[in-house]
Amino acid sequence: MAAPVARDRAPERIVVENVAVATVDAEDTEYDSGHVVVAGNRIESVGPGAAPAVDNVVRRVDGTGHLVTPGLVNTHHHFYQWITRGLAQDANLFDWLVALYPMWSRIDEPMVHAAAQGSLGMMVRGGVTTAMDHHYVFPRGAGDLLGAEIRAAAEIGVRFSATRGSMDRGESQGGLPPDFAVETTEAALTATEAAVDKHHDASFDSMLRIGVAPCSPFSVSTELMREAAVLARRKGVRLHTHGSETIEEEEFCKELFGMGPTDYFESTGWLGGDVWMAHCVHMNDSDIAAFARTGTGVAHCPSSNARLAAGIARVPDMLAAGVPVGIGVDGTASNESGELHTELRNALLINRLGGHREKALSVRQALRLGTYGGAQVLGRQDEIGSIEPGKLADLALWKLDGIGHAGIADPVAALVLGAAAPLTLLLVNGRAVVEEGRLTTVDEDTVARNAGREARRLAAIMAG
Repeated sequence: MAAPVARDRAPERIVVENVAVATVDAEDTEYDSGHVVVAGNRIESVGPGAAPAVDNVVRRVDGTGHLVTPGLVNTHHHFYQWITRGLAQDANLFDWLVALYPMWSRIDEPMVHAAAQGSLGMMVRGGVTTAMDHHYVFPRGAGDLLGAEIRAAAEIGVRFSATRGSMDRGESQGGLPPDFAVETTEAALTATEAAVDKHHDASFDSMLRIGVAPCSPFSVSTELMREAAVLARRKGVRLHTHGSETIEEEEFCKELFGMGPTDYFESTGWLGGDVWMAHCVHMNDSDIAAFARTGTGVAHCPSSNARLAAGIARVPDMLAAGVPVGIGVDGTASNESGELHTELRNALLINRLGGHREKALSVRQALRLGTYGGAQVLGRQDEIGSIEPGKLADLALWKLDGIGHAGIADPVAALVLGAAAPLTLLLVNGRAVVEEGRLTTVDEDTVARNAGREARRLAAIMAG
């Protein structure tokens, strides 16, 4: 007797209706009252009015008074810094690093796991569906620090772009970090390749991607920069580092390498469509043109740049030139709020203090930076960053009919210019990870207690 023919099970569907929709597609399509249908982990349909009749609906959401947007995409972070917040409060970048590197050189696996949960939990509660981290401090004997972050991201349920960072220029070689916190060039490259081999998932639906990320020109040798670029391209993964963050960095590069940061990056193979840099505050016209010509992306971190008095990045000029730009929280030792949705507002406001004044950024450009722009920078614009059929179901449902936003007719303006909007629902890969402003996958109070405990333990180690 022949075996019965297996039938594909119909995907479970979630329907959101009666909701304002900002798709952030190529035409910035919006609907005053529309719908989104999710089938499994994909967006099935989006449009005006009521949703079409579909089968196997497991959840219907009345979105009255809400705006649905793509989930936010964070393009630069340092999770471990969650347990060193509030320190070096009045320092510029170099002084801040000198003050904190001795403490960071004492981190271990339990600390990084607790810090990653805190960092990720705060971002996800604020609408982040794809989180990126740049971890570059690997003290000897500290345990599996990258693995601790990956575990935390899986526990919370966020899409994760982890980068395996590195430093090989310690104090004895003219760098800022203590020698105890840096690796040899060979060890850094070996560990980076092992991380890619073990963890990287290049699939369309991937919840975990790995990038190659030496820390910065002033903490990394030229050999490590060059060989890291070769490694990343051999493995087919992306490249990330800090670039042009401060005037002091530019002076350092000119003194050490005889050229500015952008020319140095180009000389080491670090410009290209598979590269993105954090900050890029001090960029001249030639630098911006080089980024545009090569497709090199930028992670704009407005709050951190202000906290460390680094300056105002020329985001309007970058966008006009065609440079891919996303938004980053940056490490929470220089942006203690740890939130990305407030960065939409800060990006708009801070850029209006620059030369373009009120025409610098619009509210819709700010939203695009935090969604599609971030997806571009991470190389995932075909999968996330806009609400379009076939893309992954990473969606944020913002409540805009409460005291903080009621009366603002334009929902995108309410989201960007208003107070931090409450999040009613956050879907990552079609799964609810936030409901009514609370994480659903981990206990927030436990995350807070663990982070506090590990922060105190680190402080005690430093005091002892």
